[in-house]
Amino acid sequence: MAKEFIPTRVFYEPGVLDYPLGKTLVQHFRQLEIPITPTTSHNRVIGIPSKNATEAFREAKRTLVIGVRRSKTFQSCKPSAHYQLPLVTSCPGMCEYCYLATTLGKKPYVRVYVNLEEILDIASKLIQERLPEITQFEGAATSDPLPVEHYTGALKQTIEFFGQEPNGRFRFVTKYTEVDSLLDAQHEGHTRFRFSLNCDEVVHKFEHLTPSPEDRIIAAGKVLNAEYPLGFIIAPIFRFHGWKEAYRRLLERSADELAKRAPSGWSSDQLTLEFISHRFTLKAKANILTVFPNSSLPMAEDERKFKYGQFGYGKYIYKQEEMEELREFFQEQAKCYFPLAHVEYFI
Repeated sequence: MAKEFIPTRVFYEPGVLDYPLGKTLVQHFRQLEIPITPTTSHNRVIGIPSKNATEAFREAKRTLVIGVRRSKTFQSCKPSAHYQLPLVTSCPGMCEYCYLATTLGKKPYVRVYVNLEEILDIASKLIQERLPEITQFEGAATSDPLPVEHYTGALKQTIEFFGQEPNGRFRFVTKYTEVDSLLDAQHEGHTRFRFSLNCDEVVHKFEHLTPSPEDRIIAAGKVLNAEYPLGFIIAPIFRFHGWKEAYRRLLERSADELAKRAPSGWSSDQLTLEFISHRFTLKAKANILTVFPNSSLPMAEDERKFKYGQFGYGKYIYKQEEMEELREFFQEQAKCYFPLAHVEYFI
């Protein structure tokens, strides 16, 4: 069960004290009597307990680093958006399958950035460069920004920034449920608020320190009622005994909640759906089993199909006939429960 994220320890780069938010955060954690230590750089964080890889990973997830985003460039984020919008790095959840276990290394501590105005100024310039086209930004490419929102307020500020940008759009995805502070944001329909959902069986087994599917669905209903564009990512999809019924219940419950909470005039043609089947690389498998040595994630290479990815490395996906069965099933369920929704992709 997820609780409000309260770090066990905090580090801060000296430059954060040049920003109002940085000063506020440092003072806040001192008042909470949470150990807070200066560090010369987020790359030189020393003092996280690490007797073994499992402890290092767990304690990193309990660690907050307050920093300044120095880079003036944003990474591309195709196909979902034109650019990543760097608000946060990592998250306090401990999902066994998470690709960030590979990309962030064995100490994926949570990082927040206090120079938000400078970050949004870069976004504004990128929007201007692409006029008259609409420019899309993804706020959760390497993070889940919601668990730290009660400290930074960065999501609300970003949502309201894009609300005033006729040619800018913002999207992010979360597994978390602390949405109340965002419900009155002046979003003007320019932010798509997406929730990552999975069935009870998967969440209980693999998505540690995250809210239940039921709590996420209720939070999604609140967001819909606040008239945000809404989306669901069903991911990663696993095949297991009873998977069809488990995922059918998830979609049925989601549809019921949205029907109860939808504002007048809303229809499911405004909803987006993304379906992502489970896949893994050998590097990810090695890292996962180092951090979660007793993991029961299905990662037997001989039970999967090997496929080269767009970035030159190979990954193991479900076999063709299994993928086709998954695709057909979720297409049918989408038509049944969200008949007008836009299915962005099934992969």
